[in-house]
Amino acid sequence: MAPTSCSLCRDAKAILKRPKTGQQICKNCFFFVFETEVHHTITESELFKPGDRVAIGASGGKDSTVLAYVMKTLNERYNYGLDLFLLSIDEGITGYRDDSLETVKRNQQQYDMPLKILSYDELYGWTMDAIVEQIGKKNNCTFCGVFRRQALDRGAASLKVDHIVTGHNADDIAETVLMNIMRGDIARLGRCTSICTQGEDTIKRSKPFKYAYEKEIVMYAYFKKLDYFSTECIYSPDAYRGHARTFLKDLEAARPSAIIDIIHSGEAFEVKEEIKAAQKAQQTCKRCGYMSSNDLCKACTLLEGLERGMASSVITDRARKNMDAMGPAPDNIRTIPLFRSTPTIAVELPSQS
Repeated sequence: MAPTSCSLCRDAKAILKRPKTGQQICKNCFFFVFETEVHHTITESELFKPGDRVAIGASGGKDSTVLAYVMKTLNERYNYGLDLFLLSIDEGITGYRDDSLETVKRNQQQYDMPLKILSYDELYGWTMDAIVEQIGKKNNCTFCGVFRRQALDRGAASLKVDHIVTGHNADDIAETVLMNIMRGDIARLGRCTSICTQGEDTIKRSKPFKYAYEKEIVMYAYFKKLDYFSTECIYSPDAYRGHARTFLKDLEAARPSAIIDIIHSGEAFEVKEEIKAAQKAQQTCKRCGYMSSNDLCKACTLLEGLERGMASSVITDRARKNMDAMGPAPDNIRTIPLFRSTPTIAVELPSQS
């Protein structure tokens, strides 16, 4: 059988079939369409303006590595006028995050971007290894997710950036839609497909890869020979998201457009006004100053549970009441620094060698 020509340029030999569209195209055309689609997502959503300082959430994995490379490429190609930084969170997972951060440090040199690393230990006084040792592997992702979100905002605030971009892709967003449906989480279902979010006291964050398939991100990294860390988190196999991921992969095998279809369905959901009215108003945490819908933000609540040796008692609001019934927290427990007074930590600059 004769080689198939690229369906776009009609000249070069097609070497891959796009999971997203089914097109058989050559490598250079794949690079161009992938980058152009991300560019269109950025411009149509008006994510940035010239002069913005943008922190790229960098974990060393495929998504964030490709995001850093593509953001640098598009910033130069289309003259976005952005100042780009790498921002990494060290959760303190031996044999996983310590190794992936070495990849981030190489990316710092490869992409010539300043890098800042903020650790859970530095911010909360706990590593994920220590948290899992106390609570076990069940519900550990709850702690990590809450702590990571606040750590990103605090790291970005110390960099004085205007915007955080993360490598969440179309698969991630479709999984989140499914998870919120399965959990009946109406509040999150109404906003989980938003490409850009910002609270009153938090830094704007967005997802330039909202419509990019995970398989195509992997293919892009492979053909570009990008340097990334591919090991899964050692504490995530039992995460609830895994069930949604397995279900989504089965749907994608039967219908490749299922991922985008689910995202568009999520975008079409509207939360009734009476549901919105019943949701708690946003305020600031009385202990650390971070945004919260309660007197204490979720991170402060989880940290208090860890400090009091009652971490399993703070996963849900109902369980929290049991801990409250035992009296106020001791004065000597560790707390999170005030959000607006987090000390600026030195930013590592790429060496000139």
